[in-house]
Formats: sequence, structure tokens, C-alpha cells
Amino acid sequence: MAESTIKKRPKNLDLASIRLPLAGKVSILHRVSGAGMFLCFPLMLWLFSASVTSVESFATFKSVFASLPAKVVMAGLLWAFIHHFCAGIRFLLLDMHIGIEKEASRKSAAVVLAVSIPLTLIFWGILL
Repeated sequence: MAESTIKKRPKNLDLASIRLPLAGKVSILHRVSGAGMFLCFPLMLWLFSASVTSVESFATFKSVFASLPAKVVMAGLLWAFIHHFCAGIRFLLLDMHIGIEKEASRKSAAVVLAVSIPLTLIFWGILL
């Protein structure tokens, strides 16, 4: 192709300056939460298996998860599950062409965050 026919597209390599709409942020968080759960699934299975092997291993498991860093990691996994679940319901509705208008999409994205964050805090409080 000739040089003059190639369109010069704008390039924005500064990722910090990109302003995503709320629906875009919820979509990215949905992917991040899914990847986080997928990557932590083998660890969670191993920990569950180790905790039910014997009384001593359960006591070790319980003492490790009494520490603050372990509680923070578990809260993160709990948030990932709840957010992924709520956003998944939103995406199922969008796939059925429910709420695909711009304003409805913005509202449903806000609802996902407004539901997932308090639910995470409630369930974390119950589990502590």
C-alpha cells in the first residue's frame, strides 16, 4: 500500500490516562477475579485436603489461617467469588439483550459493585 493510503491512528501508550466507563471496569474486574480464582483453585484444594487428613493437620491449618495475611488473602478470594458471581449474572442478562442500553448498562455495573462489596464484607464478618 502506498504511504498516503495508510491511516495514521492515534496511539495512547499512557495506560494511566485512559478513562474506562464503569461497565469496562466491572468487565476487567470480572476477568481478574476469574483468573485469580482459577490460579488459586489448586492451592485451595490442597489446603482443604491437608485440613481433613488428620487432627494435627487441621490444627496447623487453623493456626495458619488465624494470621492477618491469610485472612486478607481469604477475603480477596471471597471478593473474587462474589464479584465474579454478580458480574456473571449481569453478563448473562446482557447476553439475553436485557439492559444493553447505555444507561441501563451503567446502572447494572454500579449494582454489581454496590452488591458485591457489601456482600463480601458481610460474609467476611461471618467467617471471622
